[in-house]
Amino acid sequence: MNEISGAWRRTAAGAGLIDADGVARETIFAEMSALAAETGAINLGQGFPDEDPPLEVLAAAHTAMASGANQYPPGRGIPQLREAIASHQRRFYGLKVDPGSEVLVTAGATEALAASLLALIQGEDDEVVVFEPYYDSYAAVVALAGARLVTVPLRWPSFQPDLDELRNAVTDRTRVILVNDPHNPTGSVFDADVRAEIVRLAELHDALIITDEVYEHLIFDAAHVPIATEHGARERTLSISSAGKTFSATGWKVGWICGPAALIDAVMAVKQYLTYSNGAPFQPAIAVGLNLPDAYFAGIRQSLRQKRDLLGAGLAKAGFEVSAPAGSYFTVADVAALGVTDGAAFCRELPDRAGVVAIPLTAFATSARNHEYRTLIRFAACKRLDVIETATQRLAEAF
Repeated sequence: MNEISGAWRRTAAGAGLIDADGVARETIFAEMSALAAETGAINLGQGFPDEDPPLEVLAAAHTAMASGANQYPPGRGIPQLREAIASHQRRFYGLKVDPGSEVLVTAGATEALAASLLALIQGEDDEVVVFEPYYDSYAAVVALAGARLVTVPLRWPSFQPDLDELRNAVTDRTRVILVNDPHNPTGSVFDADVRAEIVRLAELHDALIITDEVYEHLIFDAAHVPIATEHGARERTLSISSAGKTFSATGWKVGWICGPAALIDAVMAVKQYLTYSNGAPFQPAIAVGLNLPDAYFAGIRQSLRQKRDLLGAGLAKAGFEVSAPAGSYFTVADVAALGVTDGAAFCRELPDRAGVVAIPLTAFATSARNHEYRTLIRFAACKRLDVIETATQRLAEAF
């Protein structure tokens, strides 16, 4: 067999992972994390924390394992977790969600996004509007589903979308507007007028809204405002989040979707043939986490704000131009100030040159707009303060 045909090829091509010779390559995250391991560099590339979940959450997972919660949980998630998710939505956002019919537990937000898009995209005539640069799985799944990706650019340094460009992107062909807020990789938080315009356009063109809100508790100077709380949005919106970022448990892969029962049922029809169910002992543990007092959620926001500030100051001292993020794990820096014209090449040289790993923003962009992000790179602040301090010292010494 000379060539392996199948949907994998368009999926990899959608994510920009097909080389000129037609061979699929690994993601930038795998490549750069491998470089970090090979060189001993500090990994500020991939967005995973280097600290463990809260003790209460760890204890709950241990108890669940010891108590026999090691077999398949219900496909929609255990009732305890679905109730905790519904309570969380009401507690923080005033959203009333039925835990029985309007909540679906998934294998992380990535599966939630994949199941939602695969369930709701009808075919090649559909378009999915995303904000560029974007988390790479968006383009991959849209391609797998056979739809067309339409992007709205976010530009340095504010990374807020131009409303006219947004209006031009959303048409009667738009099936889904996919919103990531707080935003990865830029760290931006969308303004109120952006949220309102997204909802208005979705209503005007009868589009669905899917939101990726995994950084919902990591906004630094304001409270998160889910699009589902906007007037007219709830009946057409699926809100996705996960435990990974909120509880430093990215490896547990526990996510969820909240939305109208009919949309949840549609997604469940696909999700049950992906993982079916997952994380039996972790689901009750995350339920405990979601019910932690307000002080916990305020504490993780304050902790990451401190890390963001330390990282930003260190990058500026090393000569980078920095865009201060309003939320998420990430800080974007421009290496043009260092005389660099190719951020991807710079990132591949950085582990040997400075003992630090970062990710080029071109990995999150289409080929058509790649040039707009050519000198921008992303650093992750979700590390211990001493690790960030050491990394920025290395950068300052190298440049």
